[in-house]
Amino acid sequence: MIKENLFVKEIYFDNAPKPTGHYAPGVVHNGMVYVSGQLPVDLKTREPFTGAIEGQTELALLNVEAVLEEAGSDLDHVVQMTIYVSDMELWSRVNETYAKVMGEHRPARAIVPVKDLHFGTKVEIQAIAAVKGGLTPGVADITE
Repeated sequence: MIKENLFVKEIYFDNAPKPTGHYAPGVVHNGMVYVSGQLPVDLKTREPFTGAIEGQTELALLNVEAVLEEAGSDLDHVVQMTIYVSDMELWSRVNETYAKVMGEHRPARAIVPVKDLHFGTKVEIQAIAAVKGGLTPGVADITE
């Protein structure tokens, strides 16, 4: 589902609960998709996955991908990711899983160590990507 005003389109999922916080999972503006931090949760039930860091990382990336696809983009159009990890000792395993999911595509990336993440998860990932094909139809280009 897409909710829009003159400058942005908010991205939500038709078959999933809305976030409990005051934010949209993604926002499209001026041909770019801004993905809110995605935790390793089931998008349909919002149940967190707190198992192995590899599974958490893959699920968080799949959630990023789901938001991107709903917005008309995909992982190959990501220009920047920020990964929050609760323990830097996990970084090599997060990085290995990230590389498997992302393949040859290497967007800019930052890693941010944090103390705690919601639901006891160990990773959260946010992203910025280009919309496939450029500007989003129906959204004003503020550069005009």
